[in-house]
Amino acid sequence: MNHSLVLVTGASRGIGRAIALRFAENGWDVAIVARQNQDKLEEVRALIESHHVLCYPFLEDVGERGAAARIFDALGEQGRNVEVLVNNAGISHIGLLQDTTWEEWQQILQTNLTGCYAMCKEAIPAMIWNHSGRILNISSVWGLCGASCEVAYSATKGGLHALTKALAKELAPSNIQVNAIACGAIDTEMNAWLSEEERKSLEEEIPVGRLGRPEEVAQLALQLVTGNEYLTGQIVALDGGW
Repeated sequence: MNHSLVLVTGASRGIGRAIALRFAENGWDVAIVARQNQDKLEEVRALIESHHVLCYPFLEDVGERGAAARIFDALGEQGRNVEVLVNNAGISHIGLLQDTTWEEWQQILQTNLTGCYAMCKEAIPAMIWNHSGRILNISSVWGLCGASCEVAYSATKGGLHALTKALAKELAPSNIQVNAIACGAIDTEMNAWLSEEERKSLEEEIPVGRLGRPEEVAQLALQLVTGNEYLTGQIVALDGGW
């Protein structure tokens, strides 16, 4: 018997991996998408299947035109509808705006924002047909307040927040909830470039005194998509009071 299906992008590592595994632990079938690294994707697949649920892995760049359609077509061929879509795929870019190249700007925009648009576009028709569905966008506090030397990244996350709020209004009559988690500093590979001194300084800025864990984001993600149907259009900050 098939379980409900969640699709998680950027699922080969970090937050996406933790989210995929948390859903599997709770009896969900999981479709996982990663842009590269087949080995890590297969590793996550094995962990998911160890919970006696189905896993559908896809090696695709969600920001690439046609990728989202290929993913949903493949799932459709197996008779599967996506009940929950978690848009987690994202890349960062550190540097001054005047030093950011056209190609770097386009790449981060394509991955962080266009990829979300493409996945939502493919997921929505079945959700409307079923009059049920959840979309959760994994974002950043920089989308709320902006970060020096991360203008491109902040711009895409700010756009993701606007997309979340607008799409929530658009889909609310169809009983589809759209929310986002604005993550603070989470202990993932994206922050691995920090020196020990920089990390300590950052931890001192955060009221709870530490970085967040991917598993904490995963737990909130599960709560948001299995909880209150009246909660939609919200940007929920998970930042340790930062």
